[in-house]
Amino acid sequence: MVSSRREEAETIRTEINEWLANVERYNFKNLPVFERYVELQVSENFYDLEASLAVLKLYQFFPHLYKAEIVCWILLKAIANLPHTDFVLCKCLLGPGQLDDLNIVRITYLANLLELCQFKSFWHEKNKDQNLISQITGFDDSIRKFVCHVVNITYQSLDKIILKDLLGNVTDAELKSWMAKCGWKEDHGTIYISNQEDIIKTKNITEKITFDTVSVVMYP
Repeated sequence: MVSSRREEAETIRTEINEWLANVERYNFKNLPVFERYVELQVSENFYDLEASLAVLKLYQFFPHLYKAEIVCWILLKAIANLPHTDFVLCKCLLGPGQLDDLNIVRITYLANLLELCQFKSFWHEKNKDQNLISQITGFDDSIRKFVCHVVNITYQSLDKIILKDLLGNVTDAELKSWMAKCGWKEDHGTIYISNQEDIIKTKNITEKITFDTVSVVMYP
């Protein structure tokens, strides 16, 4: 069953890539295929921003075909691709009335928490929206990948308990898995992230100034 859905996704991907290269991306008759592709992204844990933007654009042109559930899925997949700005791009294609939808308001709130790096608050609030988010395969791990990205560029070391909370109260085994992926080390309850001095290196800049360049200043 899983392999058949993946095969379906590949078939649709090929067809949609052709549409995206021409005016067929604006043909409302293609919308059911685009929507099915979004469903497959949700269930099979892959992502295609261009296809999602095409769906939202078709909803703009043909508002009577608008499906709130598809839009929520698109926005959640965009959040899962942080730190890229996909969520902003997708939200810009929604009208004021659509942005007032309660589910979209909640999704926007969650996105804001992540962008502000309020990770503990995010996990707490996210648990209130399980019915909305549980359909998105791999969502939690995608967010944890973003958290690890932020931790990597922010900290040199971090308390183990704090890091577990930032990652959504993960187990010790799950934490070890993320540490292995990121190359972090533990010593007596402290997680050593990286040496920021190794990341931010000074660079010597040498400028070559010829006599002709300064002669105008020296001999006006």
